[in-house]
Amino acid sequence: MYGGTAILLRMIDEAFDHKSWHGTNLRRAIRGLTLSEVAWRPEGRRHNISEIVVHAAYWKYTVRRRLLGEKRGSFPLNGSNWFERPAEGGAPGALWKSDVDLLVAMHGGLREAVARLTAGDLAQLSVGGTVTKQ
Repeated sequence: MYGGTAILLRMIDEAFDHKSWHGTNLRRAIRGLTLSEVAWRPEGRRHNISEIVVHAAYWKYTVRRRLLGEKRGSFPLNGSNWFERPAEGGAPGALWKSDVDLLVAMHGGLREAVARLTAGDLAQLSVGGTVTKQ
């Protein structure tokens, strides 16, 4: 494995489910939450924890898709970016479990895509991105 990809893998793993220098990783932050906690909405149209988890899954999917040059439209849920989840009192356990499973699956897909990157890949702009070379 190329050294640059090893560093990237270490960073995404630390942020997701490995011991990290920055404190609690995402998996640890959501572990043990009650259904009431994941569905609680601070106020108004702010997002609940369940929506934030699915949002994170969506962007792991998007980065993987861009790295691999794949077309849009293969995310398991309809829509993009933010996905409405039930508000307080309405999040069934099966839905929360499926949201966490989706996050884990999308992280695995991103990890696999990053592991296949070469030094040349890291020098390229991603497909579908808006960043230009300077």
